[in-house]
Amino acid sequence: MRLDVVTIFPEYLDPLNVSLVGKARARGQLNVQVHDLRTWTYDRHNTVDDTPYGGGPGMVMKTDPWGDALDSVLADGYETGSHAPALIVPTPSGRPFTQELAVELSERPWLIFTPARYEGIDRRVIDEYATRMPVYEVSIGDYVLAGGEAAVLVVTEAVARLLPGVLGNAESHRDDSFAPGAMASLLEGPVYTKPPRWRERGIPDVLLSGHHGKIARWRRDEALKRTTANRPDLIERCDPKVFDKKDREMLSILGWAPDPAGEPYGRFWRRPEGMEQ
Repeated sequence: MRLDVVTIFPEYLDPLNVSLVGKARARGQLNVQVHDLRTWTYDRHNTVDDTPYGGGPGMVMKTDPWGDALDSVLADGYETGSHAPALIVPTPSGRPFTQELAVELSERPWLIFTPARYEGIDRRVIDEYATRMPVYEVSIGDYVLAGGEAAVLVVTEAVARLLPGVLGNAESHRDDSFAPGAMASLLEGPVYTKPPRWRERGIPDVLLSGHHGKIARWRRDEALKRTTANRPDLIERCDPKVFDKKDREMLSILGWAPDPAGEPYGRFWRRPEGMEQ
């Protein structure tokens, strides 16, 4: 996979040299190119922004530097054999960045990131390149940052760990929170390691039982408990078909019931009386 990042703060992307992403780069699994947007400015002050049409506070990033930068990045990529680029625009007004989207992006061979500053990039830039490639406007959360570089780091790490050979154990991400499949709408439960006792605190006996079926059921129940406590909205919008008989029993104990409108319309709701004692 090739990743290009165009930014006015290239040093912000230095963390891409460490941890799993850095190792993937060293092994040649990930080709990361960071470009300084100011390279494509032609005035003495290297200006990348201007006042917004229509008035208002803040500044807007100009069309020409971004257009020239993206044209140059695309030309270089095509010359070196890259293909099928996709533009990733970090923005609080984008679609939520989810594990499902991370999986989708991990299957693409070339991602180009445009982390903005100020009030964002002149919309014409995004509309122009949407005619040449898929554009993903993504938000990493319901808050606003000073710039999009931190979002680039988040998206890159989430995507890179899904590439073949990046994780030491290829199965590691199968049981992650939000992982496609059985965990798609659940948070992962608690985890434990040695020693078996620490400061008078033990670990659940089932994890020492060696009974794989019981351990799997315990982990599933703990995922349901944590999701109910921390993200009940995930249970509410989950398709009931993903819950087996044992899941439903645990959800009932936790205070949930199927929608009285009927299964075809799907969704669980919280009973007024709440959790069973």
